[in-house]
Amino acid sequence: MGKIVITTNATLDGVVEDPDGKEGSDRGGWFYRYGEADVPSWDVLSTKQAVEAEALLLGRRTDTWFGTRERPGEWADRTLAMPKYVVSTTNDKPAWQNSTVLNGDAVEQISELKAKLDGEILVYGSYTLVRTLIEHHLADELRLCVFPVVLGSGRRLFDDLTEAHPMRLTDLRPVGNGIMFYTYEFEKN
Repeated sequence: MGKIVITTNATLDGVVEDPDGKEGSDRGGWFYRYGEADVPSWDVLSTKQAVEAEALLLGRRTDTWFGTRERPGEWADRTLAMPKYVVSTTNDKPAWQNSTVLNGDAVEQISELKAKLDGEILVYGSYTLVRTLIEHHLADELRLCVFPVVLGSGRRLFDDLTEAHPMRLTDLRPVGNGIMFYTYEFEKN
């Protein structure tokens, strides 16, 4: 059975919105502004996660975001080559190659995908999808890179959850000199 792993970047106050500043929010661009010295270490970690994963699971907007950007290096080579599954309510063609659109009931489709695959299924971005995965107890692990800044406003990772979701810390380590990397397992009832 596959293991769904949410891996994302956030500020100390949980903001995930507009990390590169290209979405135009007034506090966007925090990824490089407050993590620039640590980006080489972050790249190593991100590449390692991609190399060890079997597939990516993305929402449609995140697929478009990644699929329209050029990125050189091992991470880009790996993510381009691996299978990607895009949850979408539209009939839009995926932006990334090697992508399959999951149509219909997202919870049912993702449950079937977990049963079909054996390795890690990484989820990048895709915050609407992340909330669905958490609410329906489909997520197995959360890997969170926390950047050393408090923004005070912006879309947060856990906005709009309807119940508590206990987790257990399994790893904590620095990435460079300012980013902290947390790994949590979701506790299953």
